[in-house]
Amino acid sequence: MQKILVVAVSLVALLAPSRVNSQLIPQPWVSVGVNDSDATFAVGARAVNWGVELGKAEDGATGVDVLKFIRVPVVSPYVGLGLYSADKGVAFSGGVQVGATDNVFVGVGYNTIRGINGQVGVRF
Repeated sequence: MQKILVVAVSLVALLAPSRVNSQLIPQPWVSVGVNDSDATFAVGARAVNWGVELGKAEDGATGVDVLKFIRVPVVSPYVGLGLYSADKGVAFSGGVQVGATDNVFVGVGYNTIRGINGQVGVRF
């Protein structure tokens, strides 16, 4: 009887649904930056610790970055890889986002094509 009870408890522990720690509602943000004294702009969104950012660099180059956020308490660092037009090629990015209030977050990042940027976003 003990073996059956141990197996049953083990199966319940393995198969029971766990708490979901990711947010399913996207968190949008806007970004303004500078690269070689040229202004750069981007908009992005994050859901389930993945993000997508659409950016515009100098000389009219536009591109898309795919970002992977790393779960740590308080801050959300990220790394990304993007592809840009106008012969700019592949971009690498990284940064961090921090919650300023319950519904607003701020961040700072670096993109090899768009340069240093600041971010402001909302959580729903």
